[in-house]
Amino acid sequence: MAHTHSHSQNSNRKRLAAAFAVTAVFMLAEVTGGWISGSLALLADAGHMLTDAAALLMALLAVQFSQRKPNARHTFGLLRLTTLAAFVNAIALLVITVLIVWEALRRFYHPEPVTGGLMFGIAVAGLFANLLSFWLLHHGSEEKNLNVRAAALHVMGDLLGSIGAIIAALIIMFTGWMPIDPILSLLVSLLVLRSAWALLRESLHELLEGSPRTVDVNKLSRDLTLNIAEVRNVHHVHLWQVGEKPVLTLHVQVIPPYDHDALLQRIHRYLHQHYKIAHATVQMEYQPCAGQECELCLGSESTAGHHAHHHGEHAHHH
Repeated sequence: MAHTHSHSQNSNRKRLAAAFAVTAVFMLAEVTGGWISGSLALLADAGHMLTDAAALLMALLAVQFSQRKPNARHTFGLLRLTTLAAFVNAIALLVITVLIVWEALRRFYHPEPVTGGLMFGIAVAGLFANLLSFWLLHHGSEEKNLNVRAAALHVMGDLLGSIGAIIAALIIMFTGWMPIDPILSLLVSLLVLRSAWALLRESLHELLEGSPRTVDVNKLSRDLTLNIAEVRNVHHVHLWQVGEKPVLTLHVQVIPPYDHDALLQRIHRYLHQHYKIAHATVQMEYQPCAGQECELCLGSESTAGHHAHHHGEHAHHH
């Protein structure tokens, strides 16, 4: 089982690395081609390819860092680095989008000549690069890895940008109508803006310890109370995400059980089966928590007092 997992991780890494190399090379080709031909649409599409390259690089890093063993200083390993990279990448993309929109508006008033033939050649090459990346990401994908799926979606979105650049190049070649270039660069900028905004929202949510969108904390508390007879009350619930792993801590007030460990095991099994939470810390209590002592944001004295209480059992499961 472990061998199969490491084999699929290896295959994911190879496919991601190949797709990243293809995307990065053609992104540089589009920047160069856009600069020489004077095409803003190509530069905008290169900006969109940068989102792909960054998504692929982060997926690659996530596969790499998930293999790193946690240590005393980094008890979760380095999984958060990919989230931080996503956040920085999103801000950089927003800046690039603003610059492209600014330049596009300037070109409406002061049109600049664009070499249609060169633009067409680079745009076609970009389209093939995206198709190759897409094929690499889908080829032999036995395991539906979230990172690989997200990267494939990025590349699929970029196909639109390349097709748009090809259409704009053909219009310039056959009609000489230059405004199509800034018009198209604005449309591609909207695609980049959409990707960047989604990336910024998700990474910021994770950095601010937001709970995963797939889990409703209130529903989780109700479900535990309804489905496990001994559970009277669930409170002091904290749920967050590290990399792709949800992490949970909670207090459970229970009827004193005949077999403490068996009840604890049932709670962990329920969390794992119904909410895919494998990393949970459960504090079992026989009496209600005393008033506001359970709140997280109290002063250090009351927090220290809270941790010193002995009215419950504390158990951790990984």
